[in-house]
Amino acid sequence: MEFREISLDKAGNTILAHSLNLDSGRLRKGSLLGSAEIEALARNGYRYVMVAIPDEDDVTEDLAAETLARAVAGENVRVEKPATGRCNLRAAADGLLVVNREVLERINMVHESCTLAVLQPFVQVRKSQLVATIKIIPYAAPRPVLDACLDIAGSDGDVIRVAEYAAHSIGLVQTRVSGLRNEVLDKTAKVLSYRLDVMNSRIHRETRCQHEAGEVGAALGEMLVDDIDMIIVTGATAVADRRDTIPAAIVECGGEILHFGMPVEPGNQLLLARIADKYVIVMPGCARSPKANGFDLVLNRLLARIPVTSSDIMRMGIGGLLKEVSESARPRQLRSGKSANKATHVTAVVLAAGQSSRMGATNKLLIELGGRPMIRYIVDSLLESEVREIIVVTGFEENRIRSALKDRDIRFVSNPDYDQGMSTSLAAGLLAASGETDAVMICLADMPLVTRRGINLLIANHDPGACHEICLPTYQGKRGHPVLWSRRFIREMLQLEGDIGARQLLIRHEEVVHEVPMEDPGVVYDVDTPEAIEALQNRFE
Repeated sequence: MEFREISLDKAGNTILAHSLNLDSGRLRKGSLLGSAEIEALARNGYRYVMVAIPDEDDVTEDLAAETLARAVAGENVRVEKPATGRCNLRAAADGLLVVNREVLERINMVHESCTLAVLQPFVQVRKSQLVATIKIIPYAAPRPVLDACLDIAGSDGDVIRVAEYAAHSIGLVQTRVSGLRNEVLDKTAKVLSYRLDVMNSRIHRETRCQHEAGEVGAALGEMLVDDIDMIIVTGATAVADRRDTIPAAIVECGGEILHFGMPVEPGNQLLLARIADKYVIVMPGCARSPKANGFDLVLNRLLARIPVTSSDIMRMGIGGLLKEVSESARPRQLRSGKSANKATHVTAVVLAAGQSSRMGATNKLLIELGGRPMIRYIVDSLLESEVREIIVVTGFEENRIRSALKDRDIRFVSNPDYDQGMSTSLAAGLLAASGETDAVMICLADMPLVTRRGINLLIANHDPGACHEICLPTYQGKRGHPVLWSRRFIREMLQLEGDIGARQLLIRHEEVVHEVPMEDPGVVYDVDTPEAIEALQNRFE
């Protein structure tokens, strides 16, 4: 490909190298210059243009990008339509991203014109999530370069694929010693259930026994005759050696220790074994917490039916120092040994951009309750509370929502992408938060019964120094809204995609979630159906 400035009269069938302004709009870079484009450029006073002139064997950027994308896309990977030399690949199912690292690196080493970027291997991905992108750097790729990349891509199976999680029935064995409270075992089972739920699996049977080889062996034996696909064991004390209590019980049951220990922190005392055709994972102690650890790296693969060998575990050291154990990941007040002050600047983000699809043509946020549009109730409760800043995110029927709140001392943020899901509105609101924000309160606009007292109670309970970094209200044991988040979680919330809230973040950071009991049901009462609206209107009469 030749790249140079030429006179306009010689620019036919070349590619425009840089975008140019015209009286009728903007002629984008990468445009093929035909007679109409050249006439428009001449009419706007252009005499010379910088262009790319493809060689005879060059492949245009979009065609090259799509061709390579289809060559590397494997199972459960969808190729999107290319544009401006870029072709994106998205997950076609929930699962685990599997990448042939060696083949991918060989493709990127062929030539600077063809690039392939992908997420880290073995990360969880959701359906429609972007997993890789191919970009042709110039406006065309030499045919020999593209052919070389295609040959490598076809040399060794799928380059990029998504392994779907298979439904597994899990057997859980928890051992006990004197002084170990049942609450600890209950929480361990609950956290494990959260982990399994997002991977299409569940705890089918749980057994608790004394931390003694005979009892552990008996518990394992019961699991072997039940309809169990995998066994997970949590020890009252961590495994210290292959000959320790739990490994000894596994061997006594006819099992084989596949690997003990892993180059991952936290989680280095994991043990992987097999009894007959069932994997057995002995969890490291840190896996009682929902925070990422070595247990996740092994469990995720096995639930996606990806075998894990001893050498696989030994290769997990690169990237094995998980960010959650870094001192910088802990609240500053905890590192210094000082208790945190209560949040002094709370920003409320009210999500009011949705289309109320289940309400038909009616925008439920504008339905009058006791003479006021519904959305005013949550906003007025926030205005009466200790919240310092209120941001209302608008989208659907934006002008009507703003008009309903025009006399309120709040800020509006427009979300033009509201139809792409709640996460886009959440991001719009968070990005608008003041730099002074200590914590953000995420509020749903269709909860008119949330009170000023409840909001203030959440703020009063927010205390990072006491590990109360995420405060959520409950009513009779049921979790509700709004939820108050310390500022440090904003970055993770900005990475959410689609029409989902922050439930996964609550699971991931369960150890700093503080439930705040409420006396009234307003925190669990949202309005999603015409029947709920009618009941609510009767309540306000």
